[in-house]
Amino acid sequence: MAPPSSRKDGDRWPGMSSTFWAVMIIASLLIAYCSQLAAGTCEIVTLDKDSSQPRRTIARQTARCACKKGQIAGTTRAKPACVDARIVKTRQWCEMLPCLEGEGCNLLMNKSGWTCTQPGGRIKTTTVRKGSNQQTNQGRAASLENMDR
Repeated sequence: MAPPSSRKDGDRWPGMSSTFWAVMIIASLLIAYCSQLAAGTCEIVTLDKDSSQPRRTIARQTARCACKKGQIAGTTRAKPACVDARIVKTRQWCEMLPCLEGEGCNLLMNKSGWTCTQPGGRIKTTTVRKGSNQQTNQGRAASLENMDR
């Protein structure tokens, strides 16, 4: 049998207060919980605006969504939202009601996005970046490019 160790630092961890460990566990659980999105919700991760061109603003937005089964990241009423996956697969963008109340939605000719036309004639064009919706339901990122004229 080996003689007992004469080191004094070998048992420091077990001697720490149980309150300390309880606080550490609660803090790490809180951090993990707060980074999770509720099912069916989205949050904007990045938003970049470029107003360098006269009378035109280009905005690029990426959203993270926790969509339910059969849903995918999309846009409803000009905000990121979980929408029926069929809409995105068939590229029938106006079916997800992407424009604000009172605006008219029109599909772009090549189905790469849509336009929202305000009553005064101002047009907002949104294009969907290819491959932006090809991730799993949890933590899906959707990238949109908005050109406002």
